[in-house]
Amino acid sequence: MTTYRALYVEEVAEKQFEQRITERDTADLPQGELLVRVHYSSLNFKDAMSAHGNPGVTRTFPHQPGIDAAGVVEESSSGDFKAGDEVIVTGYDLGMNTAGGLGQYIRIPAAWALQRPANLSLRASMQFGTAGLTAQLCINKLLQMGLTAQQGPVLVTGASGGVGSIAVALLASAGYTVVASSGKADQAEMLKRIGAAEVIDRAELSEPNKRPMLKERFAGAVDVAGGDTLANVIKSLQAGGSVACCGLVQSPAFDGTVLPFILRGVNLLGVDSVEIPLAAKQAAWEQLADSAELDGIAAINREISLDEVPGELRTLFGGGMKGHVLVNLDG
Repeated sequence: MTTYRALYVEEVAEKQFEQRITERDTADLPQGELLVRVHYSSLNFKDAMSAHGNPGVTRTFPHQPGIDAAGVVEESSSGDFKAGDEVIVTGYDLGMNTAGGLGQYIRIPAAWALQRPANLSLRASMQFGTAGLTAQLCINKLLQMGLTAQQGPVLVTGASGGVGSIAVALLASAGYTVVASSGKADQAEMLKRIGAAEVIDRAELSEPNKRPMLKERFAGAVDVAGGDTLANVIKSLQAGGSVACCGLVQSPAFDGTVLPFILRGVNLLGVDSVEIPLAAKQAAWEQLADSAELDGIAAINREISLDEVPGELRTLFGGGMKGHVLVNLDG
């Protein structure tokens, strides 16, 4: 048995939740083939929802959140891993109803872990985390539909957040003209530094518009917002254009017609980073490893300690987070 430090969320009164850093024991972790010492994690909106008691994310409390983890295997009963292997764990049930990466230890099924790519450090992997994995999967979907840099600008909504900012940096590094949509005016210069050619206010796309189609504007898009934003993005795609949809920051529902689909042949592409096969995750992580040295990725990230996590999650839950936050569980 080993004691370790972790973020712990408890329901202190009906629908009232308290987040604190406490000491736990590895004996209290769930069953699993791998015991992993977590060195780095990162913050995601799903972590904030879990920490604030959202039952759609976490059903039972007390709970150790954290949907991202990068660390070293300490114990293994799996033939696929041995003690000392460095692994990345994202998605599946990690941090939802299984103790997650905002603690120094996790115990998980071996089927949730993948070997760290040779040219990607544990720290660098969590500079991407689930946000970076999702951004890469969105870009891959657009590329599968034939998107090229010559076709025109690519829109990224929620561009000052984790998924959005990483998508901006990755697309710009690949030669695309990126239009970044953000509601945080003070982040415009940062978005231009990481590669955005243009920054627009999210209000341009987030308001309801009853017109069934709008002017053709974007060759492709990465959308984290859903709601009216997604509806307006679909209406604004060029003929044959696609939007990769991966979020619901504005709303999980959107209102529209089939006209953009049957008159312009546009495509709405769903992106899941949680339950996809491990082989697909591994391939995307290998792609991210090639981008780890980009200046834009370093500029997006801010590193914090575990003790700072509760305050940062409150900021994230309130919509005030900017960029991507790396959590150092050794610091």
